[in-house]
Amino acid sequence: MSRAGEVLVPARLGHSFRWLLASSWTSNLGDGIALAAGPLLVAALTEDPFLVALAATVQWLPPLLFGLVAGALTDRLDRRLIVLVVDLARAVVLTVLTLAVVTDRVSIAVVLAALFLLATAEVFADNSAQTLVPMLVARDDLAVANSRLQTGFITVNQLAGPPLGAALFTVGAAWALGVQAVLIALGAVLVTRVVLPAREPRTGARTAMRHDIAEGLRWARHHAAVRTLVLTITIFNVTFGAAWSVLVLYATERIGLGEIGFGLVTTVGAVGGIVGGLSYGWITRRVSLGDLMRIGLVVETLTHLALALTSSPWVALPVFFAFGAHAFIWGTTSVAVRQRAVPSALQGRVGSVNVVGVYGGLVIGSGIGGVLAQHWGVTAPFWFAFAGSAVFVVLIWRSLRHIAHADEAPVPAAA
Repeated sequence: MSRAGEVLVPARLGHSFRWLLASSWTSNLGDGIALAAGPLLVAALTEDPFLVALAATVQWLPPLLFGLVAGALTDRLDRRLIVLVVDLARAVVLTVLTLAVVTDRVSIAVVLAALFLLATAEVFADNSAQTLVPMLVARDDLAVANSRLQTGFITVNQLAGPPLGAALFTVGAAWALGVQAVLIALGAVLVTRVVLPAREPRTGARTAMRHDIAEGLRWARHHAAVRTLVLTITIFNVTFGAAWSVLVLYATERIGLGEIGFGLVTTVGAVGGIVGGLSYGWITRRVSLGDLMRIGLVVETLTHLALALTSSPWVALPVFFAFGAHAFIWGTTSVAVRQRAVPSALQGRVGSVNVVGVYGGLVIGSGIGGVLAQHWGVTAPFWFAFAGSAVFVVLIWRSLRHIAHADEAPVPAAA
């Protein structure tokens, strides 16, 4: 392997992880195309604000509706097979939608149904794919492995995918959808090259699904580090969701970037994420996981304060850059902490508890942000986010010490 390749994907991570990484990056490019092509297709079919908003809602609901079920199935079935089957199903849905566009039989109802099916499938694929990492790499390499996955997500999903999707859509909606279908199918093919170690067979009588879900919830509640993580992610996504729910209005009205400039906010944040990814290994060699979590929460709290105070894009854009770096570092660290702490047999279920916390917080926060902005202006959600984050950081500060010892003395799986 070349020197650059060794830096990007160290040989110690193994061949199977490289195939998983290739699959993840390929699928994420397809999903990045959808970030632009999906809303453009909806807007081309309807100008009704309710239907436009409904398109976003149907993509947010599946993690809340099926997250815990996806976690239980992940721990019951062949995890690689779940990713393979679900990605192939996504490719089929996209192919059908492409044919509907080509034959001029597409409607807003068809698009909404397809978006819901795709988002539902992604819940199962993402939950299972995340559990593959601790099966393939050593515990001490989890932070590096997850940082490589996150780097790919930011690069191809956030930076490369949306412009490509918009460009393909201008040629024709079918081109954007068709290319996404091919990329998702290719990601499924690549994951077949992943070779997993043998899993310990489940012992005892087969239990009901609700029992498996309850077991995952109990384990997360009894493990101090994981409990702290889930609580922190939920609360901080309430505050984040409140502020970012009006981000388009903040960018266009408050700091005067306009519609085109709004895309610059996402780009700057993604560039910050790439910088965070490139420096992640250096940082984790010098800063403990617990301190990283503390620093990250302070950075996010101050981000809301800075954005609430400023009306200058020259101040706001560097803040978005710093936030992008923080989001990468904090997100990668939280995943590594959870993977190190949770037994393999419970990875799917405990991961799904985290997913429900993430999306539950976002849904609640976005509702709060909309009400605050409607009554007190576009900066009100950012003041709420700052105040709520600051109070929570003070309350959770001492509990974050658990993070540094996340993998020590874990609670038994049947706790």
